[in-house]
Amino acid sequence: MSQSKQINRSIVLASRPHGAPTGANFRIEQGPVPEPGAGQVLLRTVYLSLDPYMRGRMSDAPSYAPPVEVGGVMVGGTVSRVVASNHPDYAVGDWVLSANGWQDYALSDGRGLTRLGAAPEHPSYSLGLLGMPGFTAYMGLLDIGQPKAGETLVVAAATGPVGATVGQIGKLKGCRVVGVAGGAEKCRHAVEVLGFDACLDHHATDFAEQLAKACPDGIDIYYENVGGKVFDAVFPLLNTSARVPVCGIIAHYNDTELPAGPDRLPLLMGTVLRKRIRIQGFIIFDDYGHRYDEFYKDMSAWFAEGRIKYREEVVDGLENAPQAFIGLLEGHNFGKLVIRVGADD
Repeated sequence: MSQSKQINRSIVLASRPHGAPTGANFRIEQGPVPEPGAGQVLLRTVYLSLDPYMRGRMSDAPSYAPPVEVGGVMVGGTVSRVVASNHPDYAVGDWVLSANGWQDYALSDGRGLTRLGAAPEHPSYSLGLLGMPGFTAYMGLLDIGQPKAGETLVVAAATGPVGATVGQIGKLKGCRVVGVAGGAEKCRHAVEVLGFDACLDHHATDFAEQLAKACPDGIDIYYENVGGKVFDAVFPLLNTSARVPVCGIIAHYNDTELPAGPDRLPLLMGTVLRKRIRIQGFIIFDDYGHRYDEFYKDMSAWFAEGRIKYREEVVDGLENAPQAFIGLLEGHNFGKLVIRVGADD
């Protein structure tokens, strides 16, 4: 079903997943398009961002942000058009970055909206390279990773919107960059298009041995967004004074209990101490929101100059968001995953 001027479709959390989400955890609902009140604007969603953090919001476990309530609209960043306005600062037709979530229409009083100009060339890029994922890559690497020319940087999910950007910034800063991705096609893209020095397929049975050979001088920076067997292979190779920015651990988002096996915490903490390793997690807008303008200026210039490449995967139709999101958690996407909810005009 395409977007309607009379009906507001929304995808709500039908139930909390136990382990990996399934289609049964989502439900599509329909209702009338809301009317803006005094000081409000009505926004029509054009693009919806799908991101790994949404899996955490489906759970009611303690976290840095409140969970989506069962029956509540799934959260998500959006690029929208103003279709009706009772707000003096917004006119019909304006493009804005918003947080409508998984639905066709939403009301806003203007708080939290970011103007995208009258006719942005690539409006959906504000959900990727020029938005939260790009900002995450930029601040995590530059502020926590603190790359220096000649150092070895390893980044997992190397062709995703964060990993691809991390690796390219690392090259701009003079690092030797080794990517980790799922499959030969993604690894070729990382090397031939993104300019990584090497990229390894984590599906390989000898992945850990390949990583050791690719990093003969050890690893100075590991940008952590995956966890799991990738971190297991990276950990023994970390150099003294290595830095590990942590923005996600997608390999563990569906875990329902701690993995079986020996307690490795003493090994981890002992190594952190002996090698003086810096491991730091961060929540991008909570920790760095005040530096967004700095990021946007640099990233816009790098992209305009062709120094940063960007790949986007667009899926048509709000109704396809649940399966696309499930595929994202399984690593099926190639580039930044965006749902085209409605027409651009």
